[in-house]
Amino acid sequence: MNRFSVLFYFKKPRSFVKNALPIYTRISVGCERTEISTQRKWDPVRWNGEAERPIGTKEDARALNAHLDTLRGRVYEAQRQLIANGEAITVKALRQKIDGKIEKSKMLMEVFRHHNSQVAALVNKDFSPGTLERYETVLTHTESFVQWKYKTSDIEINKLSYEFATEFEFWLKTVRNCSHNTSIKYVSNLKKIIHICMKNGWLQRDPFIGYKMSKKEITREYLSKEEIELIYKKAFVSKRLDIVKDIFIFSCFTGLAYADIKKLKRTEIIVGIDGEKWISTKRQKTDITSRIPLLPIALDIIMKYDGNVKCINEDLALPILSNQKMNSYLKEITGVLGIRS
Repeated sequence: MNRFSVLFYFKKPRSFVKNALPIYTRISVGCERTEISTQRKWDPVRWNGEAERPIGTKEDARALNAHLDTLRGRVYEAQRQLIANGEAITVKALRQKIDGKIEKSKMLMEVFRHHNSQVAALVNKDFSPGTLERYETVLTHTESFVQWKYKTSDIEINKLSYEFATEFEFWLKTVRNCSHNTSIKYVSNLKKIIHICMKNGWLQRDPFIGYKMSKKEITREYLSKEEIELIYKKAFVSKRLDIVKDIFIFSCFTGLAYADIKKLKRTEIIVGIDGEKWISTKRQKTDITSRIPLLPIALDIIMKYDGNVKCINEDLALPILSNQKMNSYLKEITGVLGIRS
């Protein structure tokens, strides 16, 4: 803990000639210090420097002693309040408490939205569209949780706590029906916003300290050739399920992940030196250009959406849905076909 002290001393002004000098309070925390005028003057001849008190029992000495005791008490009360609130003991914080000035705390959603706006401005430069989408999803969930838990649209960052993290995880698993790993990932994304607040000096300590974010190991089952063929041959009346089926099969026959298919442009379908259609695109995770031959089944899927309005307007190869919807509808498809997922 930093050294903390309060002392009273004389400060000689430039215009001083003789007689009474103004008394100041010096507050020190570690290497930092600040001084506050006591609004009192006293004759140095009648001052005990070691005790930091006026000498004598006259009324003026007793009155000054009482005033100095009150000022010292205010400093220690400010220190006590900071400790009780779990706030860092700093010269600035003490001064604000003593002066009755409370610096307005930053609001969580305000900081979160500003962060997301910066990420949005740097999409395809420093961040991928998927990263922005993930942060926007976490922001939406956090807003809904704060409304659910605190019946308000925002919360001060200095009111965040270990309880906030654990309750948020509980809410994600129960109200939003998220899996354990997805819930932990969302809380982890929120914690990045907390770190931004700490680095900016808006928070003196990590409110989520002690909260453990451990993911569960998941053994993923791979679909067999027969199961993939079953999905491929199934005709769906539902347009949304038909699109999801096509994109899933396209992924199987190209090896492209969801993020790569989502950003795949019509202009990235090229004719190779062999005269056949190829995909020429940069993989999102590695930023390395991949050239993938379009097998007949994958090419048929591309051609199927050649006249799709969304694809034409946005220069997309396929009218892909959000990752959340893709996963949800794919589960629906495997459920219809009796495939264990």
